[in-house]
Amino acid sequence: MRSAGCIVNDFADRDLDGFVERTASRPLVTGSVSRKEAFGLFGALIFFSFLLVLQTNLLTIKLSIAALGLASIYPFLKRYTNLPQLGLGVAFSWGIPMAFAAQKSSIPVDAWVLLSANLLWVLIYDTQYAMVDREDDLQVGIKSTAILFGKADRHIIGFLQLVCLICLCLVARQFSLGLPYLFSIFLVALLFLYHLYLIRHRERQNCFEAFKHNNWIGFCILLGIIFDYACRYSF
Repeated sequence: MRSAGCIVNDFADRDLDGFVERTASRPLVTGSVSRKEAFGLFGALIFFSFLLVLQTNLLTIKLSIAALGLASIYPFLKRYTNLPQLGLGVAFSWGIPMAFAAQKSSIPVDAWVLLSANLLWVLIYDTQYAMVDREDDLQVGIKSTAILFGKADRHIIGFLQLVCLICLCLVARQFSLGLPYLFSIFLVALLFLYHLYLIRHRERQNCFEAFKHNNWIGFCILLGIIFDYACRYSF
């Protein structure tokens, strides 16, 4: 579904990407992939995704329909609202309630706490991503949180990072996670500070580097969860 969403995004922006430095070499822009091929791959990905979700329950299947809508709508949000990154955050986080629904046939409060933390994280790193394209987007007419936040972008990102850390701490309480996980959140806080340092001058390359560096945040949280459960079940 992540890949299917990328296809929808590239198809929707095929007439705009050529005017943005970062996206000018995308396959639908250069013609190395045809529209028919893109539709074919999109259809195949949706088909196999639906086959997978059919192995679950009715609630998860219903949520998957909403997931398809979120993935398809996001690329067009940037034409009508300055908050497309928020839409992306919801789309990227929708797998969380789906996973709970598949396992428990219900969606507990825990799922929404985890979704909130993930949504904030997406909003943070995709705003950094949008800062790379801000000048090009202004000329083309594409909207983004980077444009909406303007000169306050770094301060707002810092605030969102703080709220994200609070949500990640709430996740620890909801799932009874201990010191290994909390230490990983401390590392995440340090990485957030590093990202603020990278984007301090709003230089394209450094903003892009901050965006790419977010994989380490996910890695730290993953290790924190793994070590927490390893310690819990080894004693």
